[in-house]
Amino acid sequence: MSTTTALNLALAPETWTGYFFLEGFDFGIGILTRLLARDPEERGVLLATIGPVWDGNEVWMLTAVGATFAAFPDWYAALCSGFYLPILAVLGCLIVRGVALEYRAKREDEHWRRVCDACVFWASLGCAYLWGLIFANIVYGVPLGRDGNVTGTVLDLLHPYALLGGLVTLCLFIVHGAAFAALKTTGAVRRRARALARAWAVPAAVVLVVFLVWTQIHRSCLPAFLVLSLGAAALLVAVEMSGPAQEGRAFALSGLAVATVVAGCFLALFPDVLPSSADPGRSLTAAGAAAGPYTLRILTWVAAFAAPVVIAYQAWTYWVFRKRIGSVRKVRRAATARSDGLRDR
Repeated sequence: MSTTTALNLALAPETWTGYFFLEGFDFGIGILTRLLARDPEERGVLLATIGPVWDGNEVWMLTAVGATFAAFPDWYAALCSGFYLPILAVLGCLIVRGVALEYRAKREDEHWRRVCDACVFWASLGCAYLWGLIFANIVYGVPLGRDGNVTGTVLDLLHPYALLGGLVTLCLFIVHGAAFAALKTTGAVRRRARALARAWAVPAAVVLVVFLVWTQIHRSCLPAFLVLSLGAAALLVAVEMSGPAQEGRAFALSGLAVATVVAGCFLALFPDVLPSSADPGRSLTAAGAAAGPYTLRILTWVAAFAAPVVIAYQAWTYWVFRKRIGSVRKVRRAATARSDGLRDR
């Protein structure tokens, strides 16, 4: 395997890890609008925590998909052919969720906001589960034909291991979202978010351990086993670090758990990128699915210069919106004041 192929193989899990770390708490907040919030005001507080950043988080999905397409076109083609309906469902959920988040506050109508809140909840829940199902299928393997295309049907993707993978990401994102809510809110929402993070961390760790053991039995990869074990341990430690003075550490640990799951899946795959469950000889390998050397060199240089800029800009965005949110009304008044000040200028 060439150096550029190895670098781009590392780029794919890095971009997907960044996406799931950021969108993980994003989806978790959407789910918590039903699990945590008790009234429209509290739902507004939760959604305000991701209001300035959720669309920026989704850019990482475009980056991850683009990197996969450019560096490993055969892998991308096989994924699109075999996971067409689940991926279409994810895109549909993202569209519905984005529209609901953008237009929720455009009308002063209670029924309209209830509909938008329902869309945010169900779309976030769907994305959180479907991404786990898709990646679990990639690790487990799918039937591949001689042309590298998936030959099975969508029902072949609904086996127990894949369903467990969806449950892993769902539980992880709920914990990650609760940790973020505790970090970004005040008052009763903050206290209940800490309690919910503690309550969900242990079940999430148990589900992750089951997934870890099953993955080790199926793929027999010691590095993946160790990385996934680190994720389960991070969740358990996060339970002990969910106090008022340690919310930042709890959030970092929940994010570490999300990152280790993604990294563990890619480690379990290597040297394949898409195993064939029908005939191991037809599996797509990293070297066999990679683009040409010239394309990989260009992609490497683009990533080397563009990635630090994107990370720096997004870090600056989070720094600007770092304050806790205790009331949606205060947020709206501040936004209105800023708008009036700009018009006066």
